[in-house]
Amino acid sequence: MNYDVVIIGAGPAGMTAAVYARRANKTVLLLEAASFGGQIINAHSIENYPTAPHISGFDFAMRLYEQATALGAEFVFEKAVGIEDKGDYKQVNTPTASYRAGTVIIATGSDKRKLGVAREDELIGKGVSYCATCDGAFFRGKTVAVAGGTRVALEDALYLADVVEKVYLVHKLDSFRGAEAEFERLKERENVEILLNSNITTLKGENSLEAIEITAKDGSVRDISASGLFVAVGRVPENQNFSSVIELDDKGYAVAGENCLTKTEGIYVAGDNRVKEVRQLVTAAADGAVAAMAAVKYLNEKKA
Repeated sequence: MNYDVVIIGAGPAGMTAAVYARRANKTVLLLEAASFGGQIINAHSIENYPTAPHISGFDFAMRLYEQATALGAEFVFEKAVGIEDKGDYKQVNTPTASYRAGTVIIATGSDKRKLGVAREDELIGKGVSYCATCDGAFFRGKTVAVAGGTRVALEDALYLADVVEKVYLVHKLDSFRGAEAEFERLKERENVEILLNSNITTLKGENSLEAIEITAKDGSVRDISASGLFVAVGRVPENQNFSSVIELDDKGYAVAGENCLTKTEGIYVAGDNRVKEVRQLVTAAADGAVAAMAAVKYLNEKKA
């Protein structure tokens, strides 16, 4: 199975790359370990993408998927476990197949970062969640906590405030940086209590989450009754399977140039899994376009 471009990851970066590569008449395969859309599919409302205010993450992802497939991009829903540089071509491996590629674009994005407290894994699906828009409705009329100081944490708290009885927002620092607008909106919600300089230290409950122990910076400890905990403490880049052909920084992000080229000729990286200052939906899409155009140029020059 030979393709001009194999794209690993079908989030906004990967699917945008597919659109650009197909418009350049290159054969394209996208390999996706889960479902198309990436983390944006869980966004309740996208408010900062040009020309598309107030669109849901699911609708955005669906439109991009339909655009890519209409242009002829192929999708295989399987995890890529490695890339081999064969010189004239690259081989992308999954658990069941191998694909020959003229170029590869790694657009795997990032995965949820865990809170790191005892019993967190045990209580996943029993009160602990990493997706407010997916699971928030299960806690209607109940009390929940959101852990984190990211923009996503504040957006989760805003969403949940419309669904549940009460929301505790727990953040280890004394302020929220880079999400001032969301913070101002959150302060207006009467059913939201913000706990700064605080860490979640213990999860309590027999068969499901019942309470959360919170330790403040001054050493004081309090328990809050909560049926749900939504963790939003950041993301972890998903690049480890490809470390033999790309350079990673000390946090695991892929190092690439302005044209998204990695240290290996013909292998590009696009989206939230690469070293960059700003990680937003629009910058992920931009990366996809840049990587695809660079791959197309590389393929055309090899033919000449």
